[in-house]
Amino acid sequence: MRDAVPPPARTAGAEGAPPDHALAEDAATALEELRTAAPLVQCITNTVVANVTANVLLAVGASPAMTDIQGEGGVFAELADGLLVNTGTPTAEQRGAAYEAVGARQRAGRAWVLDPVAVGALPVRTALARDLLRHRPAIVRGNASEIIGLAGGAGGRGTDATHGVDAARDAAAVLAAQAGSAVAVSGPVDLVRAPDGGVVRVPHGTPLLTRITGGGCALGALMAAFTAVRADPAAAATAATTVYTLAAEDAAADCAGPGSFAVALLDRLHAITPEQLAARAELVREEGAR
Repeated sequence: MRDAVPPPARTAGAEGAPPDHALAEDAATALEELRTAAPLVQCITNTVVANVTANVLLAVGASPAMTDIQGEGGVFAELADGLLVNTGTPTAEQRGAAYEAVGARQRAGRAWVLDPVAVGALPVRTALARDLLRHRPAIVRGNASEIIGLAGGAGGRGTDATHGVDAARDAAAVLAAQAGSAVAVSGPVDLVRAPDGGVVRVPHGTPLLTRITGGGCALGALMAAFTAVRADPAAAATAATTVYTLAAEDAAADCAGPGSFAVALLDRLHAITPEQLAARAELVREEGAR
């Protein structure tokens, strides 16, 4: 089925720069460490993707907890190994739990991930995400339009991106400077910008990720899981993106369409090995990117 839905071409790196094998090796080691640690990941996420997100975390070897009510959000954030806040369905209850949780993480100096779903396009979540940014997430993950919207520009069409990944480079730099965060921009070739300005390209994946519910949201949760084994937020984001997109490529080769792809993705996340990651990942570091 790969011929019907091909992975993106491997031509969007830094002017033809060769793959950085050290990045691939680190992603492989991070996956091994994650499976040993089995981190507990608190997800304050949207109701549309909660089941998909939980299953992705379980498949890769983490433990999900959808603890998203006021009175428990902050308490659980003190216990969890990772935290995701996703603005996809920002009910009043979830907004309250999110503030409790990120406050607890910030006081403890612990990492958390912000996924600004549909930010820039809709007013309530845009205000919420921009306010949460003050609590300095370790990683901000979104599509290009969401990253642009969070930085103050015009967003996309709801959850759909209307900008290419490279159009969000300046916005990613703004967010990284403002919050001290790594910024991960999802697209045909993902971009991860470190707080210090370094950029890594992850040229893996499949268009089928845009044809299932939660294809991007689950990646944010996976990044939260990897923050439990990587103190460097850019390394955590890069490892998560590499694992997820390589597994997605394998799932696309196995499936007949979006329905079977969703199932195959879980199988492939469960099956992918650190050795496969190290051998196959074609991560590119953009020298001098700032």
